[in-house]
Amino acid sequence: MAGDGCTFAYTTALKGRRAIGHIAAYTLTMAGLAWFLAEGSQKLGYNWQWYQVPKYLFTWQDGIGPGLLIQGLWVTFKITGASLLLAFAVGLLTALGRMSRSFAARLVARTYMEITRNSPLLIQLFFIYFVIAPLLDLQAFWAAVWALSLFEGAYVSEILRAGITSLDKGQFEAARSLGMSSFSTYRYVILPQAIRRVLPPLTGQAISLVKDSALVSTIAIFDLTMQGQAIVAETFLTFEIWFTVAAIYLAVTLTLSQAVVFLEKRTRINNNIH
Repeated sequence: MAGDGCTFAYTTALKGRRAIGHIAAYTLTMAGLAWFLAEGSQKLGYNWQWYQVPKYLFTWQDGIGPGLLIQGLWVTFKITGASLLLAFAVGLLTALGRMSRSFAARLVARTYMEITRNSPLLIQLFFIYFVIAPLLDLQAFWAAVWALSLFEGAYVSEILRAGITSLDKGQFEAARSLGMSSFSTYRYVILPQAIRRVLPPLTGQAISLVKDSALVSTIAIFDLTMQGQAIVAETFLTFEIWFTVAAIYLAVTLTLSQAVVFLEKRTRINNNIH
């Protein structure tokens, strides 16, 4: 018991020293970056005006309200949220099509996946906005959502397929022996286990979706990036606005990463209990 206590204390101390080292390295890196930017801007003769940035985040007329950047962030959230749900649905259907016994289903799923993964997102966005949207009378918002969903869905399909195929075949056989239908088998047995296994890469794809959503500014949707472009064009606060936009994107993606770490810990605890 004493040996276990010493080992635990040593491990805790080692983790503490590593955490301090990581914090110190991060602090030094950020300080070096700040010094580099300050020196570069001084040589360029750039006049920093950070005091003007807060009014583009929040307004104080008739109470505190969202500024232009926060309004753009809300549009980004709506596009990303809708695209994420549709991408998961498209990815799941494609993954099941790839594993289907039907040759037609496998062919359609494989063709869609290869075309989507091997062509630029910007081209797909323009194609849907300028060609498909007028035919179907889609607004720019939904054209952007479908373009992002189809693009990300191709990658989600491979992630889900990998998670499903990683499960033991005995899971399927046990479900069949209980008389469960294919739909019930996937819903109650296969997908809960598969999603738990592929949660980290799915999160990485969600983070990629948040960053890829910046391209919707090319079709005149006033998301976070487009609002930043408009502010820069009006005020010439180039570095201040773009650094603020980058910091907002970083905060969103880091929050997603930490949320998944929390979910992974909860899942691990549940596994230990059962």
